[in-house]
This record gives sequence, structure tokens and C-alpha cells, in this order.
Amino acid sequence: MNAVQVHVRKDDLTDCTLSAVALAPLATGAVRLAIESFSVTANNVTYAVVGDGFKYWDFFPAPDGFGIVPTWGHARVIESRHSGVAAGERVYGYLPMASHLDVVPGRVTPGGFMDTAAHRQPMSPVYNSYTRLAADPEHEPAREAERMIFAPLFRTGFLIEYFLRGADWFGAEQLIVTSASSKTAMGLASVAKSSSPGIRRIGLTSHRNVAFVEATGLYDDVLAYEDLERVPVLRSVSVDFAGNADLLAQLHRHFDAALAHSALVGMTHVEARSTFGGGEPLPGPKPALFFAPDHAVSFFKAHGPEDGAKLIASAWHDFLKSADGTVTIARQSGLEAARAVFTTMVSGQIDPAKGIVIEP
Repeated sequence: MNAVQVHVRKDDLTDCTLSAVALAPLATGAVRLAIESFSVTANNVTYAVVGDGFKYWDFFPAPDGFGIVPTWGHARVIESRHSGVAAGERVYGYLPMASHLDVVPGRVTPGGFMDTAAHRQPMSPVYNSYTRLAADPEHEPAREAERMIFAPLFRTGFLIEYFLRGADWFGAEQLIVTSASSKTAMGLASVAKSSSPGIRRIGLTSHRNVAFVEATGLYDDVLAYEDLERVPVLRSVSVDFAGNADLLAQLHRHFDAALAHSALVGMTHVEARSTFGGGEPLPGPKPALFFAPDHAVSFFKAHGPEDGAKLIASAWHDFLKSADGTVTIARQSGLEAARAVFTTMVSGQIDPAKGIVIEP
């Protein structure tokens, strides 16, 4: 039996090929998953861009010089040699851009399990956790597509708001969000709107995406990047999802000492990905990288796994209501479609109003 994987050349992300890989006999204690569906978003491009530095390439091994892009999605157990996991059950979690995945379940509970495969242990446990859909508080059968598209990014937005609120927003009056059309930015704006209504939310985006971002209703004000000078210089917190060094410098120069905190989260602007706020010193605070997995560990340590999951699930269901209708789901069949969509996104062609779901 063969699995099919999408192999991406690490030094040229537009060079992607489909490869058949023989599946070895399933080891004792292991489980084989058939991947049913996953989303392809700008988040997957970020995983590839920073793949070596953040070990994203290490989750799913590939031949030298190549990597397999991680995704979020649903899978079904088709073979099990683990007494606590039955064939036929479905899970949600971190999956390769491929047709199959073998995992070694550990810490098995009614709600899920961890993949304890040795090569995955140096990475954050957030990515090694799989939820069993039969006991998952976030799962809605009719909204599986939205979960794949939004949920991983929403959770990052949730954790950013939780961190900023815990720091009393660094005394800021307003939140400035770049790449405001991105799914993570929308998640942050949604949680801030609900949990921190006193903070004004300002979204910055490309001119072509202004109407889309305004239509979400998640921001108090939406401006194109070239209109940054119109944003009032009040004590502010910025969250940069774009990864564009020039834009970040403009933002720091505009707010200067009024900028209370500058968080760096993602890289939706691949063409300007050479620095995370590096280069010449910027006015205002030094940009600080927000690494969501570390914050997730702290969050669940503070609230416990069950209560923490309920808090996130409650905010997630609220977000689903506010995001309803903002994105058109486009389902595509086969891994060739995944390869084509990914290379298109790497080239910068990302339509925020369309959510791509691949069904291998």
C-alpha cells in the first residue's frame, strides 16, 4: 500500500511534486490515519517560510532538500494496533499534506491523544495533540470546513487577546492589526470585540481587501496600508501578521513613543519575509515574537485542559456566528489540487473571501 505526499523543495517553495511512498507494516501500538480533508491557507505558507527555524519541516519527514507542509484537518482511523483507539473513529489535528499518516498514540483519554512518535517530541505538544471528534466540544459536523480554515488561526488570535488582556493591554487605547483580512487577525478582532470592548480595533489591509474586511464587522475602522498616517497617534498596541519589514518600520515611525507593545505573529507577505522587524533599530518598543504554542502551554497550565478547552470553544462558537458568510468554502479533490493551491498562495495570490478545503 502506498501513501501519496506533496513534497516541497525547501529553497523554492513553488517547486512541489506528488510522490508515492510505500507504507510499512503498522507497528505495535501505532495507528494509521487516512486523511479525509484539510485546509490550505496563508498559515500553511508561513509554516513553509519559517519551516527550518521553527522545526515545522520536522513533523513529517521528507527526502533531503524537501519538506511536507503541515496542515490542520480531519482523518479516520483505518487500522489500529493500539488497544485504546478503534478503527473507524475520526480525529482532528495536525496532518501532513498527504493521503495517510501513522501515529503512536499516548496519553490516551476519551477526548484525544498525543502522537508520541520519537521524531515529534522536540516540538511543541500543541501540534502533537489529536482530538477525538466524538467527545470534542469544538466539533460541529456541519462546520468542519470552517474549523479547518479558521480554528487553528482563531486559536492563535484567542491567545494573543488573552495575553494582551492579561497585560492590561500595556495601557493602550487601541489595537492596530496588519493583514487584517487574515484568519488569525479576524480571530483576534472577534475575541477583542467580545472580551475587551474598550479597546478600539483598527485593521490595516491592502486596498483591494478593504471592502472585505469592513464587511466582517470585526473592526471599528479599516484602512489601506497607504492610509496609515490617518490613524490617530494614541497609546497603541500593534500586532503584525504581515511580516513586511517596511510596513513594520512605517508603523513604528508613525506611533513612535505612543506604541506600547509591538507583537510579531505571522508572514502573509512572503515577498517581504527577510526580517521579523530586523535591520535598523525602530522607534518605540522592540518588536517581540508571539509564538502561539508557548502561550497555549501557559494558558492550559493556568486553566487546566478541560476548562481551557471550554473557554476556547465558547469563544470559537461566538466567532463562527460573526464570521458566518464572510468566506465561501471551495472544496477541491485530490492532492494535485493541494499542490496547485499551495504554489498559487506562495506566489501571493490569496483571496481572503475564499476558504480552500482539500479532500485527498
